[in-house]
Amino acid sequence: MSPLSKAGAVAAPPAGTATAPRRPRHRAVWVATALAHRVLMLAVLLAVVFAAVELLPGDAATAGSERGATAADIAARRHQLGLDRQVWVRFWDWMTALPTGDLGTSAQEQKVTALLADPLPNTLILGLTAFTLTVVLSLLIGCWAAARPGGLTDRITGHLSTAAFALPEFVISVVLLLVLSQWTGWLPAVTVTGSDGMPAQWTMLIMPVAALVIPQTGWNVRIVRGALADQAATPHVEAAHLDGLPVHRVLLRHQLPGAVPAIATGFATTTGMLLGGAVVVETLFNYPGIGNVLAGAVASRDTPLIAGVVACAGAVITLVLLAADLIREATLGERV
Repeated sequence: MSPLSKAGAVAAPPAGTATAPRRPRHRAVWVATALAHRVLMLAVLLAVVFAAVELLPGDAATAGSERGATAADIAARRHQLGLDRQVWVRFWDWMTALPTGDLGTSAQEQKVTALLADPLPNTLILGLTAFTLTVVLSLLIGCWAAARPGGLTDRITGHLSTAAFALPEFVISVVLLLVLSQWTGWLPAVTVTGSDGMPAQWTMLIMPVAALVIPQTGWNVRIVRGALADQAATPHVEAAHLDGLPVHRVLLRHQLPGAVPAIATGFATTTGMLLGGAVVVETLFNYPGIGNVLAGAVASRDTPLIAGVVACAGAVITLVLLAADLIREATLGERV
């Protein structure tokens, strides 16, 4: 098994070993356990966020204080924001309100849900578009390379995918801005929002989406190619080739189904990378998403707003990871 596929794949049972399908009740218990595990991880992440902001120099009271404010003014502001309480007390209050959909009140004394109402859908549109293109391109390119193992296409694809993944999003963004905006003028350099808070033109999505898709496609092409290579060495695939079946049929009917667990895990991991990269990309292209909100929240030490952004992004990632777990479980459970 290749190193790349080891990172995402789950070992298949030895040849000849039967894996009994799970009973409905056992499957329900497994789903509940997996969901609880993901939710626990998200809770730990949010606790780390609260602790990390607490360790930063200053707080929301000092960051938002006016010039000439006295120590008494800052102390009064700190009391007003509840910053004079222990951090674990503030975290507990915030977490107990989270199941009701209450993300707390920001240092601007506005509801966090109201502050995220417009930018969060924009980020989800950007991320979903990039994720869809990443999945489609990775499967097409990975299968194309796997159909010609060791050939020129396979070698070129391997080098290009490695180079694409090695490039950070901000480097790709700068190159796209230079080529497609500054030098050619084909696309606008920044995103302008309309009256509804969305990008005024769909073309303003092209460069931010491309900056996210290029490195993640490079990573997932390697995952797809490695998973298909592992399946090519299995007895049933070798038997299909010996039977004279067409290469594309063997690839789609015999190799790809067995590679689904590793590929699904790779795509699930990509979700977190896309949302993380979106913070940088949105800032560079002035895209009206949660990236700019998060940058401003960190600068102002606005813990509830930072935690609200992390909670929304973490919820999306948690659902995708759970879906990948279910796909992997269903696929492995059907093997005999």
